[in-house]
Amino acid sequence: MRRRAPEFRRPVRRRFSKLLFLPLCGFVVLLLIVLFSQDSEPSSRPGLNKRSFRHDKGLDGLNITEEMVSSNSLTRQITDQISLAKAFVVIAKESNNLQFAWEISAQIRNSQILLSNAAIRRTPLTNLESEAAIHDMALLLHQAQQQYHYDSATMIMRLKAKIQSLDEQIKSEAQKSSEYGQIAAEELPKTLYCLGVRLTTEWFETPNLQRKMRDRIQVAEKKLVNNDLYHFCVFSDNILATSVVVNSTAMNAESPHKVVFHLVTDEVNYAPMKAWFSMNNFRGVSIDIQKIEDFSFLNASYVPVLKQLQDSETQKYYFSGKNDDGKTQIKFRNPKYLSMLNHLRFYIPEVYPALKKVVFLDDDVVVHKDLSALFTVDLNGNVNGAVETCMETFHRYHKYLNYSHPLIRSHFDPDACGWAFGMNVFDLIEWKKRNVTGIYHYWQEKNVDRTLWKLGTLPPGLLTFYGLTQPLDPSWHVLGFGYTNVDSKMIEKGAVLHFNGNKKPWLRIAEEKYKPIWNKYVDYTHPLLQQCNVH
Repeated sequence: MRRRAPEFRRPVRRRFSKLLFLPLCGFVVLLLIVLFSQDSEPSSRPGLNKRSFRHDKGLDGLNITEEMVSSNSLTRQITDQISLAKAFVVIAKESNNLQFAWEISAQIRNSQILLSNAAIRRTPLTNLESEAAIHDMALLLHQAQQQYHYDSATMIMRLKAKIQSLDEQIKSEAQKSSEYGQIAAEELPKTLYCLGVRLTTEWFETPNLQRKMRDRIQVAEKKLVNNDLYHFCVFSDNILATSVVVNSTAMNAESPHKVVFHLVTDEVNYAPMKAWFSMNNFRGVSIDIQKIEDFSFLNASYVPVLKQLQDSETQKYYFSGKNDDGKTQIKFRNPKYLSMLNHLRFYIPEVYPALKKVVFLDDDVVVHKDLSALFTVDLNGNVNGAVETCMETFHRYHKYLNYSHPLIRSHFDPDACGWAFGMNVFDLIEWKKRNVTGIYHYWQEKNVDRTLWKLGTLPPGLLTFYGLTQPLDPSWHVLGFGYTNVDSKMIEKGAVLHFNGNKKPWLRIAEEKYKPIWNKYVDYTHPLLQQCNVH
């Protein structure tokens, strides 16, 4: 029988193979997917084990970063649970459910101990040891979600509100802490008050002390105007602090007999100051003591600060404490900034007209090296030699002055480097030539409304000595002992160590680690110090 041509044959066989082929292909693909998923799932654990084995062999420790990014990491799961649980602790406490907050906190501690143990032994967590912790925490978190009905979005908003509230509390507490610290810094300790009272009694009841002081003045009379000697001036009402300045200078001086100290205090402390320096010897250092009330040129017609003190608004600002709605920081309203002992530094040529060069020292410094070389420092025609403070702390002019005021903006570079009072070399001849006191008066009068700067003597000092200051080597004057940490190398190299800030060394709030620097120059065995419990 003859076969038909190919084009006339029936296509039954081809249609059947095509219908069968498609299901077969689908089945094969599904089978491959199932086989692949079954192969890959058990192999994921050995893969981790291999990595962990290689890590232990090669790096000898647990790779925490690898653990945290792994999707199979038990460490990551527990860490996430802890983060969520901490949020619920805050919410539970806020809802006054302290028992539940305690339960979550206890479970958080358990989970943290588990993570800590894994980190110590440097191996990943196992299912066996972490299963109970994960399960217990999950139950608590589920209970918390059911109890407080917080979804993620609501919880985030609530926590943001809580954070804002805590931030406001922190700011409030910081402000209170600053105010209390300022008050503590301004108060005279009762031990030092006791010392002043006992010294006053000694002065008036012991004629021998007065005679000794008169004899010393007669011996030192010529030294007080001898410009071949080293003249230092300190203006203070703190007897013990002034004593430390004098004693530390004398102890570290190569030629103490050439050192002359010019001290100025107020009427209240004049007698006790004379008594203290009469009954103590400082290696032959010459000491002259004056009281500020004896300087007749300090009157309201000449001194802008004294004139401003007669203004009722100024008196209200500094002494009432009720104006400005509390916007001005308490430290700026301290009346000590208007004290003439504080501002006397701008009148040094009038206090000591016969002297050519002096070193001014604050009463909160400790002299650590011999300072005689300061008197040969070339100031290059400038009036003030000072250490600049803009290297580490960026204390430039714009930090102290109001550059929104056109008078400040037009006269001073805002990025000019600031410097520090506390150890300054003053050329009094150049001072008189440049009429520095007149410059000071000009700026002080312009600031009668306190719009150029707030308070203190440093801002007017920056204006007065602008362009008249010679930078000194930073080792001459090291600052920060009353408020911050100081580099140990700078302490070793420093010639004058300054306890600027609130934590003065004679206060209870002093930095304990720096107090020995000051204590070194206090004789705590002195009978009067022991009677007043000064320690």
